[in-house]
Amino acid sequence: MGEMNQPPPPPVAVPPPMVMQPMMHPPVGVGAVHPPHEQFHHLAYCVHSNPSWVQVAALAFLHYLVMLGSTVMLASTIVPAMGGTPGDKARVIQSFLFMSGINTLLQTLIGTRLPTVMNASFAFVVPVLSIARDFERNDFVSSHQRFTHTMRATQGALIVASILNMILGFSTIWGAYAKKFSPVIMTPVVCVVGLGLFALGFPQVGKCVEIGLPMLILAVVVQQYVPHYFHHYHERITFLFERYSLLLCIGIVWAFAAILTAAGAYNHVSLKTQQHCRTDKSYLMSSAPWIKIPYPFQWGTPIFTAGHSFGMMGAVLVSAFESTGAHFATSRLAGATPPPASVLSRSIGLQGIGMFLEGIFGAPAGSSVSVENIGLLGLTKVGSRRVIQISTGFMIFFSIFGKFGAFFASIPLPIFAAIFCILFGIVGEPEFSFSGSLH
Repeated sequence: MGEMNQPPPPPVAVPPPMVMQPMMHPPVGVGAVHPPHEQFHHLAYCVHSNPSWVQVAALAFLHYLVMLGSTVMLASTIVPAMGGTPGDKARVIQSFLFMSGINTLLQTLIGTRLPTVMNASFAFVVPVLSIARDFERNDFVSSHQRFTHTMRATQGALIVASILNMILGFSTIWGAYAKKFSPVIMTPVVCVVGLGLFALGFPQVGKCVEIGLPMLILAVVVQQYVPHYFHHYHERITFLFERYSLLLCIGIVWAFAAILTAAGAYNHVSLKTQQHCRTDKSYLMSSAPWIKIPYPFQWGTPIFTAGHSFGMMGAVLVSAFESTGAHFATSRLAGATPPPASVLSRSIGLQGIGMFLEGIFGAPAGSSVSVENIGLLGLTKVGSRRVIQISTGFMIFFSIFGKFGAFFASIPLPIFAAIFCILFGIVGEPEFSFSGSLH
């Protein structure tokens, strides 16, 4: 009975149920996917953030000028070999610019959605020159007839070869292969892509040292040292030199070249030196039409040849590798997540569609990611996608209004070459610490 009068034991407290904390996803555009030390230092605007509209317009125009340099270089290489005149070169440049604008919009809106500029690739120089040599001994009435015939054969080869990229991309074969990419593979790929700018840069600088070398030195001094000097005076001046120094340098050296031309400094030199140094020897201003909208099959019906098509397929594959490595460099410089395999597949498929359209609209070479514009992202520290999308407006505008586009296309090539020499180091440097992976 004594045991029954004892009070009952206190109830055991039941532990509260465990509540799963919701996963907090980082805000879009913050770039929290990488640890801070892996991001590009001092990035002012990442892929999703946008500067003011005035800055967007100025930077978009600068991106247009940078991609224009490689476009003019490519056209100056292949058009004379095909038998074209300065007027033909002007129309080819217009076609390149028009299709670069269309393809850049495709990639920034649907493809990787990274701030990448799509531009005519130098990987297509070898097959295009091979096609041109095949028609050197044919009996044509004029060089213009030979040029149009070569252009039609190039169009046909590009249309057929573009199907390879579409198959690799939209069948996800490229994505399955891209899963094998590792830092050991991607680092040399991107560095080799950047090294291509040296091949375009230093030989062209040497062809007119009195213009190319001042541009190279001035750009380095203004970008690296002048901002530190003015930092004690006004922060706004430092900002302008850091962000827009390249525009200032292009204007100064271009004016210097115009003064040398007007003063007769190149009147008694060789014709080759005059073509590289003078500001009036491209003949683009006099031969470019005022208004010309690129239209399908502007050179005539494409000519399809099996041999030419297979040769062009090799360039298509090279451009796919080049673009894949360039996408990784862009993601680092723009503060974005490295593109996964599915996105790379979609990008390569859209690149194939872009090449198909280029063959239809009469551009004699396919496109890939512009490496020099990637370097410009690091130089300006602005990785905004909107800047690249607005730059397509400049591409399309100047491709239609030929005289205005020819004015800027007449900038001496050594000036552009010096810019390429500077932008290489910016493209290659971030990839040495690359540690991203594909999922």
